[in-house]
Amino acid sequence: MNDNELLKLLPPVLRARDFHLYLEGGKRLTDLWLYGGKLLLGHKALGFIKEIKNNAERGLFSPLPHFQERRLLKALGSIFPGKTFRLYSDNTSLKKALNDAGFEETSFPKEIRFPEEFPLWRPMMDETSAKAILAKKVFYPILPCPIGPEILVINSELDSIFPEGDMIAPVILASCARSIFLLINSIKEGRPQNKKIDKALKNSNWVRKGIYLFIDMQKMQDKGKTYKEVFCDFLEGGFLLPPTPKEPAILPCLMSKGEEDKLAELLINP
Repeated sequence: MNDNELLKLLPPVLRARDFHLYLEGGKRLTDLWLYGGKLLLGHKALGFIKEIKNNAERGLFSPLPHFQERRLLKALGSIFPGKTFRLYSDNTSLKKALNDAGFEETSFPKEIRFPEEFPLWRPMMDETSAKAILAKKVFYPILPCPIGPEILVINSELDSIFPEGDMIAPVILASCARSIFLLINSIKEGRPQNKKIDKALKNSNWVRKGIYLFIDMQKMQDKGKTYKEVFCDFLEGGFLLPPTPKEPAILPCLMSKGEEDKLAELLINP
Protein backbone atom coordinates (compact mmCIF):
# COMPACT_ATOMS: atom_id res chain seq x y z
CA MET A 1 0.00 0.00 0.00
CA ASN A 2 1.35 3.42 -0.89
CA ASP A 3 0.99 6.35 1.46
CA ASN A 4 -1.78 8.09 -0.48
CA GLU A 5 -4.15 5.14 -0.25
CA LEU A 6 -4.89 5.84 3.41
CA LEU A 7 -5.60 9.50 2.71
CA LYS A 8 -8.20 8.38 0.18
CA LEU A 9 -10.21 6.96 3.08
CA LEU A 10 -11.11 10.51 4.11
CA PRO A 11 -14.26 12.19 2.81
CA PRO A 12 -13.53 15.34 0.78
CA VAL A 13 -11.94 18.06 2.90
CA LEU A 14 -13.83 21.34 2.51
CA ARG A 15 -11.78 23.59 4.77
CA ALA A 16 -8.70 23.52 6.98
CA ARG A 17 -8.12 25.92 9.85
CA ASP A 18 -5.65 25.94 12.72
CA PHE A 19 -5.24 22.24 13.60
CA HIS A 20 -8.53 20.97 12.24
CA LEU A 21 -9.93 19.63 8.99
CA TYR A 22 -13.60 20.13 8.13
CA LEU A 23 -15.02 17.34 6.00
CA GLU A 24 -17.92 16.90 3.67
CA GLY A 25 -20.82 15.70 5.79
CA GLY A 26 -19.99 18.00 8.71
CA LYS A 27 -17.34 15.96 10.53
CA ARG A 28 -14.27 17.66 11.98
CA LEU A 29 -10.88 15.99 12.40
CA THR A 30 -7.98 16.99 14.60
CA ASP A 31 -4.94 16.87 12.34
CA LEU A 32 -2.05 14.88 13.82
CA TRP A 33 -0.30 14.63 10.46
CA LEU A 34 0.03 18.34 9.67
CA TYR A 35 1.45 17.52 6.26
CA GLY A 36 4.44 15.76 7.78
CA GLY A 37 5.26 18.84 9.86
CA LYS A 38 5.01 21.39 7.06
CA LEU A 39 1.84 22.69 8.71
CA LEU A 40 3.25 22.55 12.22
CA LEU A 41 1.98 26.06 12.96
CA GLY A 42 -1.50 25.27 11.70
CA HIS A 43 -3.30 25.36 8.37
CA LYS A 44 -3.51 29.15 8.34
CA ALA A 45 -0.48 30.33 10.28
CA LEU A 46 -0.58 34.02 11.18
CA GLY A 47 0.65 36.18 8.31
CA PHE A 48 1.49 33.27 5.99
CA ILE A 49 -1.35 33.89 3.52
CA LYS A 50 -0.66 37.63 3.64
CA GLU A 51 2.96 37.07 2.56
CA ILE A 52 1.81 34.97 -0.37
CA LYS A 53 -0.79 37.54 -1.44
CA ASN A 54 1.58 40.50 -1.16
CA ASN A 55 4.19 38.89 -3.39
CA ALA A 56 1.63 37.35 -5.74
CA GLU A 57 0.14 40.79 -6.34
CA ARG A 58 3.59 41.95 -7.42
CA GLY A 59 3.72 39.08 -9.90
CA LEU A 60 6.76 37.52 -8.22
CA PHE A 61 6.21 33.95 -9.33
CA SER A 62 9.34 33.60 -11.47
CA PRO A 63 12.61 32.35 -9.93
CA LEU A 64 14.47 35.69 -10.12
CA PRO A 65 16.94 37.41 -7.73
CA HIS A 66 15.14 39.00 -4.80
CA PHE A 67 15.99 40.27 -1.31
CA GLN A 68 13.64 37.66 0.18
CA GLU A 69 16.42 35.10 -0.23
CA ARG A 70 18.62 37.04 2.22
CA ARG A 71 15.66 37.24 4.60
CA LEU A 72 15.13 33.48 4.44
CA LEU A 73 18.83 32.73 4.99
CA LYS A 74 18.80 35.07 7.99
CA ALA A 75 15.81 33.20 9.41
CA LEU A 76 17.55 29.86 8.93
CA GLY A 77 20.70 31.22 10.54
CA SER A 78 18.69 32.10 13.64
CA ILE A 79 17.80 28.44 14.11
CA PHE A 80 21.05 26.91 12.84
CA PRO A 81 23.86 29.33 13.74
CA GLY A 82 27.22 28.62 12.11
CA LYS A 83 25.68 26.47 9.38
CA THR A 84 25.38 27.13 5.67
CA PHE A 85 22.34 26.40 3.50
CA ARG A 86 21.26 25.31 0.06
CA LEU A 87 17.82 25.97 -1.37
CA TYR A 88 16.34 23.68 -4.00
CA SER A 89 13.15 23.87 -6.01
CA ASP A 90 12.16 20.22 -5.53
CA ASN A 91 13.29 16.77 -4.37
CA THR A 92 14.82 15.91 -7.75
CA SER A 93 17.11 18.92 -7.66
CA LEU A 94 17.98 18.25 -4.02
CA LYS A 95 18.85 14.58 -4.64
CA LYS A 96 21.04 15.53 -7.60
CA ALA A 97 22.95 18.01 -5.44
CA LEU A 98 23.56 15.37 -2.79
CA ASN A 99 24.79 12.90 -5.38
CA ASP A 100 27.02 15.52 -7.00
CA ALA A 101 28.49 16.25 -3.57
CA GLY A 102 29.51 12.59 -3.19
CA PHE A 103 26.77 11.33 -0.88
CA GLU A 104 25.52 8.68 -3.30
CA GLU A 105 27.77 5.91 -2.00
CA THR A 106 27.68 6.81 1.68
CA SER A 107 24.74 8.39 3.48
CA PHE A 108 22.54 8.81 0.44
CA PRO A 109 22.48 5.66 -1.72
CA LYS A 110 20.24 5.60 -4.77
CA GLU A 111 17.69 3.32 -3.17
CA ILE A 112 17.16 5.51 -0.11
CA ARG A 113 13.71 6.98 0.44
CA PHE A 114 13.93 10.73 0.85
CA PRO A 115 13.28 12.40 3.17
CA GLU A 116 12.12 9.70 5.59
CA GLU A 117 15.45 7.85 5.73
CA PHE A 118 17.76 10.86 5.55
CA PRO A 119 18.87 12.66 8.77
CA LEU A 120 15.87 14.83 9.67
CA TRP A 121 15.71 17.76 12.04
CA ARG A 122 12.28 18.58 13.40
CA PRO A 123 11.29 21.60 15.48
CA MET A 124 10.64 20.89 19.15
CA MET A 125 12.22 17.44 19.11
CA ASP A 126 13.48 15.95 22.34
CA GLU A 127 16.92 17.24 23.28
CA THR A 128 18.75 13.96 22.68
CA SER A 129 17.39 13.55 19.14
CA ALA A 130 18.00 17.18 18.30
CA LYS A 131 21.66 17.03 19.38
CA ALA A 132 22.21 13.87 17.32
CA ILE A 133 20.86 15.52 14.17
CA LEU A 134 22.68 18.82 14.70
CA ALA A 135 25.94 16.85 14.94
CA LYS A 136 25.46 15.53 11.38
CA LYS A 137 27.46 17.17 8.61
CA VAL A 138 24.37 17.37 6.40
CA PHE A 139 20.71 17.16 7.37
CA TYR A 140 17.27 18.05 6.14
CA PRO A 141 15.04 20.25 8.32
CA ILE A 142 11.28 19.71 8.33
CA LEU A 143 10.11 23.30 8.53
CA PRO A 144 6.57 24.76 8.52
CA CYS A 145 6.81 25.79 4.87
CA PRO A 146 4.04 23.94 2.96
CA ILE A 147 4.96 25.33 -0.47
CA GLY A 148 8.73 24.87 -0.27
CA PRO A 149 11.57 25.27 -0.96
CA GLU A 150 13.57 22.13 -0.18
CA ILE A 151 16.43 23.05 2.16
CA LEU A 152 19.68 21.40 3.18
CA VAL A 153 21.65 22.43 6.24
CA ILE A 154 25.37 21.69 5.91
CA ASN A 155 28.55 22.27 7.87
CA SER A 156 30.55 25.22 6.59
CA GLU A 157 33.57 23.02 5.75
CA LEU A 158 31.42 21.20 3.17
CA ASP A 159 30.31 24.42 1.48
CA SER A 160 32.77 24.10 -1.38
CA ILE A 161 31.75 20.57 -2.36
CA PHE A 162 28.04 21.31 -2.71
CA PRO A 163 26.79 22.77 -5.98
CA GLU A 164 24.91 26.03 -5.79
CA GLY A 165 21.24 25.85 -4.92
CA ASP A 166 18.38 26.82 -7.19
CA MET A 167 16.94 30.27 -7.59
CA ILE A 168 13.53 30.27 -5.87
CA ALA A 169 10.51 32.40 -6.68
CA PRO A 170 10.10 35.32 -4.21
CA VAL A 171 6.51 34.34 -3.41
CA ILE A 172 7.88 31.06 -2.01
CA LEU A 173 10.89 32.63 -0.29
CA ALA A 174 8.73 35.21 1.49
CA SER A 175 6.20 32.73 2.84
CA CYS A 176 8.96 30.38 3.99
CA ALA A 177 10.87 33.14 5.80
CA ARG A 178 7.66 34.27 7.49
CA SER A 179 6.95 30.72 8.64
CA ILE A 180 10.41 30.31 10.14
CA PHE A 181 10.21 33.56 12.11
CA LEU A 182 6.81 32.42 13.41
CA LEU A 183 8.37 29.09 14.33
CA ILE A 184 11.10 30.82 16.32
CA ASN A 185 8.45 32.67 18.35
CA SER A 186 6.50 29.46 18.87
CA ILE A 187 9.59 27.66 20.17
CA LYS A 188 10.19 30.50 22.64
CA GLU A 189 6.61 30.34 23.87
CA GLY A 190 6.80 26.58 24.42
CA ARG A 191 4.07 23.96 24.07
CA PRO A 192 1.42 22.63 26.48
CA GLN A 193 2.53 19.74 28.69
CA ASN A 194 -0.29 17.34 27.67
CA LYS A 195 -0.16 15.51 31.01
CA LYS A 196 -3.02 13.18 30.10
CA ILE A 197 -1.20 12.18 26.93
CA ASP A 198 2.00 11.47 28.84
CA LYS A 199 0.08 9.33 31.33
CA ALA A 200 -1.57 7.37 28.53
CA LEU A 201 1.77 6.75 26.83
CA LYS A 202 2.97 4.72 29.82
CA ASN A 203 0.60 1.96 28.70
CA SER A 204 0.81 2.50 24.98
CA ASN A 205 2.50 1.32 21.81
CA TRP A 206 3.59 4.88 21.11
CA VAL A 207 6.73 6.76 22.18
CA ARG A 208 6.86 10.52 22.63
CA LYS A 209 9.88 12.58 21.57
CA GLY A 210 9.20 16.25 22.07
CA ILE A 211 5.89 16.99 20.35
CA TYR A 212 6.14 13.85 18.17
CA LEU A 213 4.55 10.45 18.73
CA PHE A 214 6.23 7.44 17.11
CA ILE A 215 4.33 4.18 16.77
CA ASP A 216 6.03 0.88 17.60
CA MET A 217 4.77 -1.19 14.69
CA GLN A 218 6.41 -4.38 15.97
CA LYS A 219 4.25 -4.24 19.09
CA MET A 220 1.21 -3.44 16.97
CA GLN A 221 1.89 -6.39 14.67
CA ASP A 222 2.41 -8.68 17.66
CA LYS A 223 -1.15 -7.77 18.61
CA GLY A 224 -2.34 -8.51 15.11
CA LYS A 225 -2.95 -4.86 14.17
CA THR A 226 -1.99 -3.33 10.85
CA TYR A 227 -1.23 0.36 10.47
CA LYS A 228 -4.31 0.70 8.27
CA GLU A 229 -6.46 -0.56 11.16
CA VAL A 230 -4.81 1.89 13.56
CA PHE A 231 -5.27 4.71 11.03
CA CYS A 232 -8.98 3.87 10.69
CA ASP A 233 -9.46 3.64 14.47
CA PHE A 234 -8.06 7.14 14.90
CA LEU A 235 -10.05 8.41 11.92
CA GLU A 236 -13.26 7.10 13.46
CA GLY A 237 -12.25 8.76 16.73
CA GLY A 238 -11.81 12.13 15.03
CA PHE A 239 -8.04 12.25 14.44
CA LEU A 240 -5.96 12.15 11.26
CA LEU A 241 -2.74 10.14 11.60
CA PRO A 242 0.12 10.34 9.08
CA PRO A 243 -0.55 8.17 6.02
CA THR A 244 2.57 6.12 6.78
CA PRO A 245 4.00 4.79 10.08
CA LYS A 246 7.39 6.15 9.01
CA GLU A 247 6.17 9.64 9.91
CA PRO A 248 5.41 10.62 13.51
CA ALA A 249 2.08 11.92 14.68
CA ILE A 250 2.37 15.54 15.84
CA LEU A 251 0.71 16.92 18.95
CA PRO A 252 -1.07 20.14 17.95
CA CYS A 253 -0.28 23.38 19.71
CA LEU A 254 -3.88 23.65 20.89
CA MET A 255 -6.24 20.86 21.89
CA SER A 256 -9.48 21.09 23.80
CA LYS A 257 -9.95 19.03 26.97
CA GLY A 258 -12.27 16.73 25.04
CA GLU A 259 -9.73 16.23 22.26
CA GLU A 260 -6.95 15.45 24.71
CA ASP A 261 -9.15 12.97 26.59
CA LYS A 262 -10.15 11.18 23.39
CA LEU A 263 -6.59 11.07 22.06
CA ALA A 264 -5.34 9.63 25.37
CA GLU A 265 -7.98 6.92 25.12
CA LEU A 266 -6.97 6.03 21.56
CA LEU A 267 -3.29 5.86 22.49
CA ILE A 268 -4.02 3.34 25.24
CA ASN A 269 -6.42 1.28 23.16
CA PRO A 270 -5.07 1.16 19.60
